[in-house]
Amino acid sequence: MPHLIVEYSQNLATFPEARALMELNEAVTASPEFPDESELKSRFVLVDSFAIGTAPAQRAFVHAQLHLLAGRTPEVKKDLAQRIAEVLRHLTPRPEGVLVQLSVEIVDMDRGSYVKERF
Repeated sequence: MPHLIVEYSQNLATFPEARALMELNEAVTASPEFPDESELKSRFVLVDSFAIGTAPAQRAFVHAQLHLLAGRTPEVKKDLAQRIAEVLRHLTPRPEGVLVQLSVEIVDMDRGSYVKERF
């Protein structure tokens, strides 16, 4: 814990994943909520098949989910969402004529059912 999952549509295939992973991890682990940077597990998922609305328009998306054990305050969640959005905002490709939608979601994980082990 935590887990950061960033999905993006295939029409943003030039997304600089390696740079974004580094910057996202730095932004999130700079929060006092995470004293151990090695706890953050981040990944990108390229979505090949997607639809955005029903109009025949050029559209794309980037959606990030940060999964955290439940118990954080709304202020902490907002801060983390803003940290993630800021990085994605400046790194997301902006192809000409394509409307890009960016969203960030903080997801509470149930403490009682979460299992984690280290080997």
